[in-house]
Amino acid sequence: MPSSAPSVTVIGLGPMGQAITRALLRAGTAVTVWNRTPSKADAMVALGAKRAETVAEALEANDVALLSLTHYEAMYDVLSQAPNVLNGRTIVNLTSDSPQNTRAGAQWVRDHGSSYLTGAFMSQGDDITHPLSYVFYSGPEKIFRALRDVLTPLSPPEYLGPDYGLAQLYYQGLLTIFHPFVLSYEQALATIEQSGGEIDRFTPYARRFMDSIKDFMVYFTDAAKQGGWGDIASLRMMHAGAQHVIDTSNDAGIAAPLTRTVQEVYARAIEASTEARPVRTYELIQERRPSPREAMK
Repeated sequence: MPSSAPSVTVIGLGPMGQAITRALLRAGTAVTVWNRTPSKADAMVALGAKRAETVAEALEANDVALLSLTHYEAMYDVLSQAPNVLNGRTIVNLTSDSPQNTRAGAQWVRDHGSSYLTGAFMSQGDDITHPLSYVFYSGPEKIFRALRDVLTPLSPPEYLGPDYGLAQLYYQGLLTIFHPFVLSYEQALATIEQSGGEIDRFTPYARRFMDSIKDFMVYFTDAAKQGGWGDIASLRMMHAGAQHVIDTSNDAGIAAPLTRTVQEVYARAIEASTEARPVRTYELIQERRPSPREAMK
């Protein structure tokens, strides 16, 4: 009798693609895999996945293909190897890129006859089994609902809406917070350590502080709806506070590039402000910069 178990293809076997494959196999899903470097499929085949020798073979194996690649240019490179096989299939792209590139990629795939859904992992690296891990999805709700049971083993799904770019918009928004956090926390640890403190003793206080950040997020969201936070006195206070961090870092012999950038933003806001009309940092951040293409015109 034919098996009723779901069956999907995974294209791209970097750390995240391998994590996706393992999760699907644990859930009882039949998985066909393909990777540009064939040897990366060996471990997945040993776990029970089926190896495809070509992109065409990988796409032909199943109606649904999950992509886990470096960026959307890689998607074009891979799927262009078998464009005629795309017709009638569903592509779920879990690759990171900008919302605009995602929308363009969705159109390209749809122009080749495939349905399309985009996703973005919020996880602890490639640990998609972490209890805080989840996946943003966007695209046609009908496709999401049809695939929900197949996708759920990857991490709890969060559907955002029909706009193909939404998953990447929210994902990149969170990375906007994460990237400076990593560097600023490393700066804090280095300053503590180089100044004679103990980073293990400091860490619980840092974790407690992060709990308070949750309330700050609500506060600053409400402020953003009103055009931003702060009067001229607040801007001056933040500028001075940044200088204190810089001085502390300097005393420890630690570079403070992020804090210097923060201080520069407050300095710009102060310079543009008057006592009657503060120019808030949220306004400065929202200043539209010309794209490289526009700047060349």
